[in-house]
Amino acid sequence: MIPPVANNFVAGEDVEGVLSHVAETNERGISGIVNLLGEHYDDRSDAAADTEVYLELAEQIDERDLDCCLSVKPSQIGLDIGEDVFRRNLSRIVEHADEHGIFVWVDMEDHDTTDATLDAFEENAREYGDVGVCVQANLKRTEEDLRRLADLPGKVRLVKGAYDEPKEIAYRDKATVDEKYREYLTFMFEEFDDGIAVGSHDVAMINHAADCYREYGTPFEVQMLMGVRENLQDELVDSMPVYQYVPYGPKWFSYFARRVRERKENALFALRAVFG
Repeated sequence: MIPPVANNFVAGEDVEGVLSHVAETNERGISGIVNLLGEHYDDRSDAAADTEVYLELAEQIDERDLDCCLSVKPSQIGLDIGEDVFRRNLSRIVEHADEHGIFVWVDMEDHDTTDATLDAFEENAREYGDVGVCVQANLKRTEEDLRRLADLPGKVRLVKGAYDEPKEIAYRDKATVDEKYREYLTFMFEEFDDGIAVGSHDVAMINHAADCYREYGTPFEVQMLMGVRENLQDELVDSMPVYQYVPYGPKWFSYFARRVRERKENALFALRAVFG
């Protein structure tokens, strides 16, 4: 049994549990983004096993006709073992998902993985199109990365960044990160043809995206976490596409422990979500 505090943020431990949650979320007009919890594997068999689960998920989502896509972490499917392992497993997932009409997101982890993640995304985006990648506003390199991504097919999710990165490569002041987030969103609405995902629970950033949409007309969606500001998610569905990021799986405890260790703000964020 997942404790109540964790149960707010994790949709069970198995495929049936998470897809049942997605079905209920779809009834509220909210799309799902399913992520099997797991990361930083150093054993090929673990990476291969989770890859197989994603292949099954694509089939189950298609069979149940759910409004849902997948999201995978590079270190979960082999990046810590070798870039070739990661790229091979990601290509299998994207190809299989494409056959079932399912979109695949590639999550972004800490700064050591950025280049390998973007390279793998570009390879799959050029071949299949239905793939997205996440970039983080707190990294100083992100402006250059967005210029590269503007000309590619697929989607880009912009988040503020949850990792405690070194000050040499990242903005650490909240006000600066907020400023950069607005700046990067504006650039995306100006330069991207479509495929903008606003990964934020910050109403000010969502409102800024809506303002940019009115000015530039570039399609966008809002993505928020399961268990966080769900009342706001329900309010937004009448005015814009809303996606809920839904993690699940037996590794829920390590997921929370790692998030809390990475950055103290993550623990405060979870507490605010639980207690309103």
